[in-house]
Amino acid sequence: MADDYYQILNVSRTASDEEIQKAYRKLARKYHPDLHQDAEEREQKRAKEQFQKVQQAHDVLSDPKKRQMYDQLGPDFERMQGGGNPFGGAGGGSPFGGMGGGGPEIDISQLFGGGGMENIFRQMGGGGGNPFGGGRARQPEPPQAVEQDITVPFSVAVLGGQHQISFQRRSGKVENITVKIPQGIESGKKIRLRGQGQSAMPNGPRGDLLINVKVAAHPHFTRNGLNLLVNVPITVTEAAEGARIDLPTPHGTVVLKIPPGTSSGKSMRLKGMGVKTSKKEGDLIANVTVIVPDDVSPADIELIEKLSDPWRDTSQREEIVW
Repeated sequence: MADDYYQILNVSRTASDEEIQKAYRKLARKYHPDLHQDAEEREQKRAKEQFQKVQQAHDVLSDPKKRQMYDQLGPDFERMQGGGNPFGGAGGGSPFGGMGGGGPEIDISQLFGGGGMENIFRQMGGGGGNPFGGGRARQPEPPQAVEQDITVPFSVAVLGGQHQISFQRRSGKVENITVKIPQGIESGKKIRLRGQGQSAMPNGPRGDLLINVKVAAHPHFTRNGLNLLVNVPITVTEAAEGARIDLPTPHGTVVLKIPPGTSSGKSMRLKGMGVKTSKKEGDLIANVTVIVPDDVSPADIELIEKLSDPWRDTSQREEIVW
């Protein structure tokens, strides 16, 4: 027995076009195969079959001519659409009375104002041909996935946050969409927004929106995996005497202890102060650079000349070979 399209969409036979569209969108989202990819195979198959039924019912009931034919011919609509004789004949019932060749003869031209079969099809919406538009019903096009590139600030990529994008629909309408940026995301990663892409037909289900993420550079911090790296300039005095300096990090300002006699290139690791995810956390690596002033005065040079020999030791350079 043929399916009742009104029952499939769960609407009354007097439902308006708006009610049919609303019911279709709701059911199409419910049974869309992309939303059942993680389900068992049997559940995936059931959802796919139901999705196809919903699409077929919408294809008929959203078309005024097809809906009129379906309402007139009832359960025989699909069989007749496949090539059966809608007006009786061997093995088939006639919607105008009689079964097969055993019923009373009826002058069909009187029912449709003359003109025979051609006029019947014309009045049913076929324009002199098949009122059902040919053989098998056209399969609906699948919804379309769309990709869009975004660039997020370095700090947002490390700490997570939100990013606003503008997306234009086929109708020309521009929508502002909020994208949730997960903590610790890297350049090249994708974010999938289900049901935010384009639809293949008006009011049809939408595909997914794929966001390609690029992370902007930071003026001071760089990233290596989950570790953050930063160059920390210190003065000659701080390098010689040692110091405690304030260092900004993504997780707040910390105090970095500089030991006496620190040379340029020394690295200090701050555990757990790098990139953090739900499973792991990285470190912050501070690379110290000793800065010498540009404007050294003669008096400064005189003081440097008075320094002891260890301050003027160049023997370490002798170890450099090619």
